[in-house]
Formats: sequence, structure tokens, C-alpha cells
Amino acid sequence: MANPNNLAGFIWSVADILRGTFKQSQYGRIILPFTLLRRLECVLEPTRDAVLRVAEESEGQSEFLRERALQRAAGHPFYNTSRLSLGTLGESDTKANLATYVRSFNEQGRRIFEYFEFEQFVDQLADADLLYQVTQRFRSVDLSPDVISNHEMGLAFEELIRRFAEASNETAGEHYTPRDVVRLTTSLAIAFDDEALGQPGVIRTVYDPAAGTGGFLSMGIEYLKHHNPHANVRVFGQEMNKESFAILTADMLIKGFDAENIKLGNTLSDDQLKDETFDLLLANPPFGVDWKQIRKKVEDEHERKGYGGRFGPGTPRVSDGSLLFLLHLISKMRDAGEGPGSRIGIILNGSPLFTGGAGSGESEIRRWILERDLLEGIVALPSDMFYNTGIATYVWILSNDKRAERNGKVQLVDATEAWEPMRKSLGSKRRTVEGHIDEIVRLYDAFEESDTSKIFDTTDFGYRRVTIERPLKLTYTPHDLDRLAALRDDKAWRKIDEAGRTAILDALARLDARIPSRARFHEKLRQALDDSNARVKVSSAVKKVLQKHLSESDEDAEVCTSGGAPEPDPGLRDYEHVPFGEDVHAFVAREVHPHVPDAWIDESKRDEKDGQIGIVGYEIPFNRHFYQYQPPRPLEEIDADLRETTERIKAMIERLSA
Repeated sequence: MANPNNLAGFIWSVADILRGTFKQSQYGRIILPFTLLRRLECVLEPTRDAVLRVAEESEGQSEFLRERALQRAAGHPFYNTSRLSLGTLGESDTKANLATYVRSFNEQGRRIFEYFEFEQFVDQLADADLLYQVTQRFRSVDLSPDVISNHEMGLAFEELIRRFAEASNETAGEHYTPRDVVRLTTSLAIAFDDEALGQPGVIRTVYDPAAGTGGFLSMGIEYLKHHNPHANVRVFGQEMNKESFAILTADMLIKGFDAENIKLGNTLSDDQLKDETFDLLLANPPFGVDWKQIRKKVEDEHERKGYGGRFGPGTPRVSDGSLLFLLHLISKMRDAGEGPGSRIGIILNGSPLFTGGAGSGESEIRRWILERDLLEGIVALPSDMFYNTGIATYVWILSNDKRAERNGKVQLVDATEAWEPMRKSLGSKRRTVEGHIDEIVRLYDAFEESDTSKIFDTTDFGYRRVTIERPLKLTYTPHDLDRLAALRDDKAWRKIDEAGRTAILDALARLDARIPSRARFHEKLRQALDDSNARVKVSSAVKKVLQKHLSESDEDAEVCTSGGAPEPDPGLRDYEHVPFGEDVHAFVAREVHPHVPDAWIDESKRDEKDGQIGIVGYEIPFNRHFYQYQPPRPLEEIDADLRETTERIKAMIERLSA
């Protein structure tokens, strides 16, 4: 078998021909479709003569019958009826012959090259007198399946995309997921599907809404077929990047799957598999990518369809659309009443665990998922696992048909230390979990408490955000020159007629320098105005602007009241997160009143859905549950290290200056 990295290196060497004529950012648009063309050619070579014979014999038949006959002859959903090949294009008429050759594929094969805008780059190669050289370079590499398997070919494509993305400063990780992460996620998602892994002839559908070059779809096929060779696997996917879509389509065609089930477009704004549901759903949506461009469509669906659409529970902040993909996947789950239900394996960064407070879109999405008991478990991956980022990542496993012992439970698994260094880093990817996949799956399957596995009730992640108020206490300083200057500049103050402003300022000058009571301040101000025979009404608007500029919060001042009740101080307002199942009054009495006895609960702040005091929120503080306190080293040990380091630096300086 060929080594995918060596193969990618060989194909990459074609860039030497292109250098100086094309930009680095264009290399991939030329090399990738030529690689696909050579792969398709090698795959079709064993049945080439049979296809040409059937093509002649089926002339005049209906298009449908002829298509089926040619597909049977080719042994694949795609075929080519041309007698040309990369090796026989000729040096003098290469461009025309190549165009004829590519157009001789059936529709499923042709559209692969259309998405690469292949003809445009062929024209440019021909104009630069490089087309024949490139075709001959690709002719020389054997990409037949008995030399390089579909799996290895997929790895080679991914390596090429990574190199091209790096060369053009693009994000390679948006197009594919490292295979060790794919394998782990797929194993966790399929592990409990006993029927799929053992029953002959069982039908399973696999779906990826952000399919990239098809890593998850390929691994789903491979895993199911490995454990159950007689399983009937059907794959579905959608991808918005044209080049990735073309590679994915070619890969599925080569493996014998219906490419009509692979769609091009943005899944969130244009779901092209509407009303379809699937058994196994796998995805690695882009991390932290905003959805501004499709915001209107997403929010329209949320508001118009509610829970009848995909985004009923809410929408996250526009800076990160990860949870939108999760909601989309949940909408594609098969009803458990129709069979074994569905399982989801999705890779997310840390943000969906905790971003957004009670009542936010993110929190409401988590609430909906947990209250419907869909979340089965989360596995924390090691850092430095992806090509374009070293951030913390997590595999979420969801099911709408949990095993009995998992009902109402969520398992958290810390696999951050289950890794080994790669012999050679690929971008930001420096670690692999390849040798630890079975260990992680066994730990997850055991469903037992340990240092690296914790089990919780779904309600353990819920809380009520209770609003805590403290009384407003104000002291007025009517002689403060800076405050008076700010008062005079206020637009609300200038709306008072000039006579009124003069009378109030004169009255303020006759008041005490400090008045630690709002009620007494207004009483004394009214008295001073009456004594001066000023006919000025101190309206609520006047009181408001005077309070804004002349008062300050003072713990020793008198409590301000309104309607006989203490008035809350917005500046002292606070919130407490009361765990589910605990009485909010008992919690505040225990946790708040010992420190601030005059605090009270604002009971008007209630949850819209259950009507209880406090707004319901959900978060999953993963790291907190696995945190282990490490006491600091003794000061003597730290001092000794500092002295040793200092002496070593001094010695180095002395050697340099000698």
C-alpha cells in the first residue's frame, strides 16, 4: 500500500511546475481536481472495455435504461464513455481532448469538476503551455484501489488540503477532522447500537451536516461494515465548500454510494434534506464561526416555526453557531417509537458548555436538551488535537433512546490525559488519541464513577438565578460645586424654567452640607422654597435629576422607601445561583443574610416557563467537576530553586563576558 503522506508529497511536487505562473492560493484548485480525475480513471480502468462496449450497444435506448446499463458495466454509480485517458490526450491537442474526456463522465462524475471550475484552470494551464506537463505528471502516479485504499486516499486528500490551506493562509480545519478524533467520536456514538453491530441485513443511515471531505461518513461506513459486513449502510450529508463537496462526492461515488444524497449548500440556512431523519448523526461544525450572514433566515425560522422548526428552544449569540448545528442534528433524530431511535456524536469547543447566563439562548438550548433527557455524555479531549487550533474540545453524545440505567443521567469523562505525542506535528495538531480509543470507549461504556468518569442527574446542571436586592440609602450634598456644575449641564435640568432653576439653587444653598436622608432632603428643600415664597413645584422629574447629581450611596444613611416599602439600590443588586431542588428562601437565609442581613429576594423575577421564583439556567461546568487541588510547594523549596537559577544565570553571564 502507498503511504498517504508520500503520495501527497508526490502530488504536491506538481506545484514545482506551477510555481511562478500561478499563485500559491491557486495550486489546490488545479492539483486537487487532477488528483480526483486520476483516481476516478484508475478506479474505472478494470471495467473500461466493458463500458465502451455497452456504450456502443446501448445507443438508441432510453436514457434511463442506458444509464443503468453503463453503471452496471462500470460497477460504480459513475462511468466514462471516452476512449481517451490522461496517458493518451496527446501533446498537440491536449486542451480539447481533456475537455472531451471530462465531459464523457456521466452527470454525477462531471459535476465534481464543475464545482472545481476545472475548465477555467485548464484554459490557464494551456495558455501557460503547462497543461501537457501536468497531465503527464499525474499519468505517472498509480492511484488504483489495490495500490492505495479508499481510506488511504481520503488521508492523502486531507493532507493535500491541509498543505494548500497553510500555503494560502486559509483554515484547513474547516474542511476535515483528524481521523483519530473521527474514529473516537464514531466509536462512542455507535458503541451501544447492538442491532447495527450484530443483526444481518440491518439498515442504518449516517448523516453529517458539515461533511467536509467526508471523514465522518467514511468512518461511519467503515465502523459499521467492520462489525457487521452484512449491514445496509446509506450515507447522507451536506457541505457548503465547493472543493470539499467535490472530493466528498467523488469519495462516495468510488465507494458505491448514491451521490444524490450528498448536497451542496449551507445546512443552517438551506437544509436540503428537509423532513429526513437518520440513525447515526456525526458532525464537527466549525469552532466559533459566526452566523451573521444567515441570521435573518435562522431567526425567521425560530420565530415563525418555533418548536415545529429546528431552532425552537432559542438561538445562541451570533458569534458562535455551534449550538445551531446541535439543534439541527436533534431535529434529524428518528423517533424512538419507530425503531431504535438515533444517536448523535458532535465535536464542540468549550463555549456551548457554559456560555450564556440564565434565560439566554445558549442556556435555553441546554435546558431543552437536558430536560428532554437527550444528553447521554460528554468526553473531554486532550488539547492540541486539531490542525488549526489547540483549544479544549469535547465530544457530546446524545440519544433519544437511552439504556435504562442512563435515563435521567449524564456521564462526563475526562480523557484529556489519554494521548501520545505525534512523531511529526501537523499544523497545531501535536497529539493523537489513536492508541487510547478502546480505553476511552470502555470507560464510557462501563458507566461507573472514577477519577476520570463522573455521573450526574440531568437536574444537577440546572439552577435558578435569583435577584437579590438591598435597600437604597442616599446622602445628599447640595453644596458640592462639582455636582452642582454637572446638574446645571444636564438637559433635564435645563428644561425647567429659569425662575424655577434659580429658586431651587437658592434653596439648595440654604440647606445643610450633608443630609443622610432622601426624605429629609426633600422636606428641607420644600421648606426652603416656601420660606422664600418661591412658587416652584418639585415634580418627580426634578426630584430625579437632583437625586442623579446631588446624592451618593451611603451605607449609614436612612433607607429610601416607596409606598412604605424599602426601595432597592440598583448599584447593589446581585444574583445568586440556587441549585435545583433547593428552596430559594432557605438558600438566601443561609448564604446571603449572614453577610447582608437587609437583603431580600425580588420575587417578581420569575421563570416564564414554570412560574417559580428565579430565572432557570443550565450550564455544564465540566472542569470544575474534575478539578483536583494541588497545594503550593513549600517556600523553602521555591527559594532554593530561585537561588539555583540565579547562580546558573550568573555563571552563564560570566562565561559570556570572559
